[in-house]
Amino acid sequence: MTKRLKITNSSIKALQVEDGRVNDTELSGFHARISPKGRITYYLFYRIKGKQVNFKIGTHPEITPTQARDLAKIKLGEVAHGIDVQEVKKEAKRQTIIAKQAKLNSYLEQRYLPWLETRNPKTSDKIIKEIKRAFPNYLEKQLSQIHAWDIEKWRIEKKKSGMSLSTINGYVNTLKGALSRAVEWNIIESHDLNKVKSFKVDNAVVRYLTDVEEKALRDALKERDKRIKVERENGNLFRQQRHYPLLPELRNFNYCDYLEPLVLLAMNTGMRRGELLSLEWMNVDLEQKYLTVIAGNSKSGKGRHIPLNNEALVALNNWQFDTTNQGYVFNGAEGKPLTDIKKPWSNLLKQAEINDFRFHDLRHHFASKLVMAGVDLNTVRELMGHSDLKMTLRYAHLAPEHKAAAVNLIG
Repeated sequence: MTKRLKITNSSIKALQVEDGRVNDTELSGFHARISPKGRITYYLFYRIKGKQVNFKIGTHPEITPTQARDLAKIKLGEVAHGIDVQEVKKEAKRQTIIAKQAKLNSYLEQRYLPWLETRNPKTSDKIIKEIKRAFPNYLEKQLSQIHAWDIEKWRIEKKKSGMSLSTINGYVNTLKGALSRAVEWNIIESHDLNKVKSFKVDNAVVRYLTDVEEKALRDALKERDKRIKVERENGNLFRQQRHYPLLPELRNFNYCDYLEPLVLLAMNTGMRRGELLSLEWMNVDLEQKYLTVIAGNSKSGKGRHIPLNNEALVALNNWQFDTTNQGYVFNGAEGKPLTDIKKPWSNLLKQAEINDFRFHDLRHHFASKLVMAGVDLNTVRELMGHSDLKMTLRYAHLAPEHKAAAVNLIG
């Protein structure tokens, strides 16, 4: 015969195997059962849509009678609102099973990307693309099948191919972050990528242009501008002879396209490529001679004001096509910001015969020139948008010849 008692610690302790079950006298449907082996489990009985359900709440002593009753009250409240809590539990279990079998590609698209978009929507797509580009052979692997040894072999291959150690570290750390989030969300129990230790990188080595290289780059920009303008004139002559529509003449413009003003602005402001390409005319004050990097476009999430020196000011004045100060400074297609500058930048470096130099290194060049000119490091930090002085020391170190000149002052 089923007992009717208030389910408490005392009544649970007194429950015998032969009792089988005890119904709570305070909460209808709440009861406890004892198995032949003495295992006690709490349940909630309810009816919904003509169906009778016995919902498992938990086992003793993992939860106490009081905790079990409180949870039963919550579930009864959900049932009262038409929710079949048993079906909800089953669906959650099904989704957990599906998630645990998830492959990297589907996890990135369906779970990780939506979460990243809530954190920083401007970098979310970039992070996903980086993982996919770096680890294409892992996209169809289940998350639980991605192991440290696999990544170690990948690192060895990339190092042999000439990929920089810092780039390898960046890719691996991005993947680690994605898998660690999967652990937090109980999609996988664990991952062992923390065994993959980052390569040690000499962060004191910062690439900047020598005086000879800077002159070569500037000369290459001028030669490129002349060449493209001549090519446009010759092309229009060809079109005119055949009665084709003519393209806009470039000889009336200061620059044939965006590349020269973009490079000059990078060299004279130290802005990141993303900050430059997302810069809008409304954030440029040519009269007061400064521009504003808004917080949403900054890597640090903090806005900053950058004074415009004479060369940067002239470059922007000569480039400005829209006097209404609308839109992006460097427009792409359909009024969207410019995104891809790899090909023209690569061709420019070849023309200038400059090796091992990225567009981002123009930022290092800016900082190094400031330090070598005697600008204090805190001012450099503010102009660069670094969160602390440690980053400034890393990116804006002095060239060896300037260090030598400094110690020679007291020689």
